[in-house]
Amino acid sequence: MLFLFTSCGGDNLPSHEDIAAKAAKAYYDSLLSGGYAYFSSGCVGTDSLPLHYREQLQVNAKQYILELKKLHNGINEVKIVTAKTDSVTKVTNVFLTLCFGDSVNEEIVVPMLEENGVWKMK
Repeated sequence: MLFLFTSCGGDNLPSHEDIAAKAAKAYYDSLLSGGYAYFSSGCVGTDSLPLHYREQLQVNAKQYILELKKLHNGINEVKIVTAKTDSVTKVTNVFLTLCFGDSVNEEIVVPMLEENGVWKMK
């Protein structure tokens, strides 16, 4: 009987920080694999932008990756460090480490907002 009472806990659910961090990592992983459209659509407000402007955001994302290839031999891996939510602004700041091909690591902050149940970059 004791087993039945202890096995029904909901403590294994991921926190909203965990979900936001995984979403931020997914956007950056997509960017690395050439998913420029997915990456740029992961920004808050892009749904309402004109098509031409959304296409330019994709071009900018591609240029960013090409520049990192020149400077650091590209990005080999994206790692989640942590995520913290600001209780006033409701922004979850996700800290990611970009592991470059030349062995340099850089920690970046990706502000994330939940928009209609989807986590997007601010």
